[in-house]
Amino acid sequence: MREILGRRRRLRLRRKEATARLDAALTCATVWQWPVLPGVGTAQAAAPYGESDGLGCACPEPDCAVPGAHPFDPGLLAATTDERMVRWWWTNRPTAPVLLATGGSAPCAVSLPAVAGARALSALDALGMRLGPVVATPTRWSLLVAPYTLERLGELLYAKDWVPSSLRFHGEGGYLVLPPSRTGAGQVRWERSVAPLGTSASVVSHGRAEGGAPAVASPWLPDVEAVLDALVEASTGAPGGGSRLAY
Repeated sequence: MREILGRRRRLRLRRKEATARLDAALTCATVWQWPVLPGVGTAQAAAPYGESDGLGCACPEPDCAVPGAHPFDPGLLAATTDERMVRWWWTNRPTAPVLLATGGSAPCAVSLPAVAGARALSALDALGMRLGPVVATPTRWSLLVAPYTLERLGELLYAKDWVPSSLRFHGEGGYLVLPPSRTGAGQVRWERSVAPLGTSASVVSHGRAEGGAPAVASPWLPDVEAVLDALVEASTGAPGGGSRLAY
């Protein structure tokens, strides 16, 4: 009996997480107009619930650097804001991570190792800097920023004496895993959130929320130039000089 009750609890948790992922994808796509697509996910079909952390990627690559946290089928170019497509994807693949296709009119991001990320947020808070959403995994934190072009990013980096290789830039043609996804590295969560992703977005379309109320505006995003100095300094002061590229 105890085993049966345990299975039922795990099944309820799976269903709850699947609903949260679908709601998060719908909020991004239909309310904020951020293009999303499902990630490849992990090879967790035979794993007990809650023991997927550290499992390999569901893609064919045996040494995948970002297990579960990248596009596969569909490819990145399939990212969309279409509600019907988003519903179809996560109805058929309820465990798939939610991927944001960065760049263009969608947010970009800058990510760095988790220790350096915590240090950078403290420094930016001390300066009174207004921040947008911050995505956290067990190994890396990502600050969402306003869209930037490769040319603009190149100008900013050229002006620096040195940029740690541990910094990663998610711009045009890139992607970022969003909460409440689970990848091979573990659970993805919001370290800083300005809107309730994963809640009450199941009936949203045409810029209107359920009941006819205006849809929630897209989260405010800082300019990449405003946060870059703090991210470079925090990464430089990280263990190893910020040179390790930890995913």
